[in-house]
Amino acid sequence: MFFSISKFLRSTYAKRLSTTELTDLKFLTKIFPFKVSQYVLDELVDWDNLDDDPIYRLVFPKREMLSEDHWQLLKTVKSTDEEKRAIKLIRRQLNPHPAGQKNNIPTIGRRVFGGIQHKYKETVLFFPAQGQTCHSYCTYCFRWAQFVKMDEHKFKSKDKKDLFDYLSYHKEVTDILITGGDPMYMPNNNLFDYLDVIMKPELDHIHSIRIGTKSLAFYPQRFLGDEGDKLLTKFNEIIRKGKNITLMAHFSHLKEFQTQKVAKAVKRLRCAGVIIRTQAPLIRGINDSPEDWRDMWKKSVRMGMIPYYMFVERDTGAHEYFSVPLYKVYRIFTKAYSQVSGLAKTVRGPSMSALPGKVLIVGVTEADGEKKFVLKFIQCRQPELINKPFFAKYNEQATWLNELEIESPMNEYIENKASIFEEDDMEIEEVA
Repeated sequence: MFFSISKFLRSTYAKRLSTTELTDLKFLTKIFPFKVSQYVLDELVDWDNLDDDPIYRLVFPKREMLSEDHWQLLKTVKSTDEEKRAIKLIRRQLNPHPAGQKNNIPTIGRRVFGGIQHKYKETVLFFPAQGQTCHSYCTYCFRWAQFVKMDEHKFKSKDKKDLFDYLSYHKEVTDILITGGDPMYMPNNNLFDYLDVIMKPELDHIHSIRIGTKSLAFYPQRFLGDEGDKLLTKFNEIIRKGKNITLMAHFSHLKEFQTQKVAKAVKRLRCAGVIIRTQAPLIRGINDSPEDWRDMWKKSVRMGMIPYYMFVERDTGAHEYFSVPLYKVYRIFTKAYSQVSGLAKTVRGPSMSALPGKVLIVGVTEADGEKKFVLKFIQCRQPELINKPFFAKYNEQATWLNELEIESPMNEYIENKASIFEEDDMEIEEVA
């Protein structure tokens, strides 16, 4: 069972909140998407300690997520039309498409593939329309604009032909990431339709299928029972035919690892041959201590999952409320990293998924008498720039790449925001 805001307000769970909390929630969910699974409400939220509970903060919007100006604007509207205009204005000012995501929409000739992102040569992201929702919404989600009514582009496609045509044209692509929303929200028959496309002989250059999902943390029942049996059988069939399946599992806090349902789901996935990699952004008030990350990485390894990424929270939505200065993020990562064995050191971070690529904070150093951040690309629109260190002026207030003063010559590339696809696409003929 899943609760929208109206359903939650009618439920017995709402009686556990104060009148002020309920009033704030009604206002906040006019701006931010809200949805929560009964599993999260029953097994993860600590209803006796809501003020300090990271899971409650993870799924329930808080008053502080809106600036005072936005809050007053929303509360002082005098008509439905005024409210609609205020909501639209606030959402647009919350940077609904961070890191230039719309720049990653590819074309073939005059044909636009609006349900695909292609940022790096080897990897394509596909957004199935039926998977553009989640079992529960994270308050800090960088794709929140996918779930609200806006006059903005929404990444989604129902067209299996789009997926096939684009991948069959781009033989350099080896990895497909099915993402959302949450693809695991889709019924098996929808998911299987897309998987069957990827398994066609013409797409044998696709070696790895990744599925980005929060379902292990928010709805592990997806991998249990009869439907779970069918899903795992399908996964195993694909793996036996020579393709890898990796679940890119989003775990934000240790509490999400600790239920029996999660343990059983992980074990079943591993027995089917599925690789599970764990990742999340570092979020203030949810997982902003070295102990949080140390314990998550240790638990991942113990359960047979691979620690993969610590991300920096993207500059969207309630970024000012959730973000942590980069120098602190680096300290948290380094301290946690120093307290785990080599098996957990597969993790990479802190990483910013910015417009030009994935930028890793390598360290802090002194050069030319100044304190500086050492950075490098671990993925980049320009592959020749990968793994080459560059510098930025040390800034204790910076929470994102665009707040750093990057040194030349790398600053010119980052400011130009060049795309590897612009030149090629001018010469491409339309696929039949």
